[in-house]
Amino acid sequence: MPLVDSRKMLQDARQGGYAVGAFNVENMEMVKAVIQAAGEMESPVILQTTPSTIRYGGAAVYASIVSAEAARTPVPVCLHLDHGSSYELAEECLEAGYRSVMIDGSGLPFEQNIELAAKVTAKAREYSVPVEAELGKVGGKEDDHEAESDGNTDPAEAEQYVRETGIDSLAVAIGTAHGFYKGTPVLDKDRLTEIRSRVEIPLVLHGASGLSDAEVEACVERGVCKVNFATELRVAYTEAVKELLAEKPEVFDPKELGIAGMKAVTALVKHKIEVCKSAGKGMIVQKGIEEV
Repeated sequence: MPLVDSRKMLQDARQGGYAVGAFNVENMEMVKAVIQAAGEMESPVILQTTPSTIRYGGAAVYASIVSAEAARTPVPVCLHLDHGSSYELAEECLEAGYRSVMIDGSGLPFEQNIELAAKVTAKAREYSVPVEAELGKVGGKEDDHEAESDGNTDPAEAEQYVRETGIDSLAVAIGTAHGFYKGTPVLDKDRLTEIRSRVEIPLVLHGASGLSDAEVEACVERGVCKVNFATELRVAYTEAVKELLAEKPEVFDPKELGIAGMKAVTALVKHKIEVCKSAGKGMIVQKGIEEV
């Protein structure tokens, strides 16, 4: 089916007590692997590209690839800009056909973060595209953004932020970090519950790579509707290619390397869909879209 925006799939997730997996993709093979996994699991799915990925391949190129693959599956597929670093990049992705964008002003002072998110939201409304933004600082490094320490989201500020920006989903900081964890993360799930009680829009969990399945499930139970996975997919793809070359050093056909990487990513994504409890929910979302 054609690409859809994330608004209805996340609203349904909020009402249904599950989350939609959002998977960062770097190339055609990862796009195909993620969508194949979603199709097999009958799950709605969000594919994401970061600013560095867009610099590598181009927003229009990724939009074309994801759109073509989405047309071959019956489940809802959304293409999302992850950690958008500027108003200009968000605008570029909107023009290219992305159906969801994130603007990350979490490194800015509170009022400037509000101003930037409100500006992007106003622009996205021209395209009928929802906007995600981040309040608080998720630790670690994600693309162009790096935080040395966590600054967890303040629930009262979250309420004000959502009201003044008009955003459609909110990425919160509760002790997660981008990349893999050096120790065992301690998540402030009570803070998550309070934020959920104060805002009426879907909540997003960044930095899920490396979290235990139980921790992700607990966050979903407390109101997270979208869970981002990036580093684990990159590692799965690369390790599969390394293993193939170690076993068969004579391989030189890039297609064989791609097939190995796709198999690994597909298996991982299917598992994450089970953790998010979105298996079988794709048909529900699709029915709602068709009725609109």
